[in-house]
Amino acid sequence: MKLLAFDTSTDMLSVALSDGDRVWQHTGPGAAQASGTLIPSVLDLLAQAGWALDALDALVFGRGPGSFTGLRTACSVAQGLALGARLPVLPLDTLLAVAEEARFCDRPDAQAFELTALLDARMDEMYVQRFAWGAGAWTALDSCTLCRPEDFQPGAADTLLAGNVFKVYAGRLPAWPAAQCHEALPTASAMLRLAPALLAAGQGVDAAQALPLYVRDKVALTTEERAGVKARAALAKPP
Repeated sequence: MKLLAFDTSTDMLSVALSDGDRVWQHTGPGAAQASGTLIPSVLDLLAQAGWALDALDALVFGRGPGSFTGLRTACSVAQGLALGARLPVLPLDTLLAVAEEARFCDRPDAQAFELTALLDARMDEMYVQRFAWGAGAWTALDSCTLCRPEDFQPGAADTLLAGNVFKVYAGRLPAWPAAQCHEALPTASAMLRLAPALLAAGQGVDAAQALPLYVRDKVALTTEERAGVKARAALAKPP
């Protein structure tokens, strides 16, 4: 299958194109900055591969959770490109992509294990979701939730924590072996590895249904709330 995948849910823009054997990739500034660079990056990768957009079999994008502006950018670009080329779209959860990126980099030969994916949600919170890997596929053990770093409790069976929160909330997370904490983002290459099975399972949708996944409706803090975040961060710093 010829697939295009992209994610703009974090501070990193990730775009990748693959025919199952070869992969073309691009990374750059993400979130709000991706609005001006995502489409040129897609066109550049298509040019490198020598493909027209309508030669693709499907388009894959990170639907969230993540940056509010980044998710809106991803959805609007996915809808526009898919409508123009009459392509099916696969909206893919960003925390699932984090789990897959960590597995591929840290546990490529593991037969079965459990993992918690953690992404910085800003506003003094994290997105959290637990997954199990087995029989060559991921299973979500719960739905994505929000929690403060101090309130997070790893699952009893977890053998790996993965995400981008370990430096951001250093000193505020529960103690956990450093060897079991893997820095990972929802990369487009991880989405390409996940996409064939998900498309085969019928999870592709029409372009009009390329919608974001918002776990939090609120997108900004009040002045008082921002002051509280700064105070908690100051208290967490070692003397």
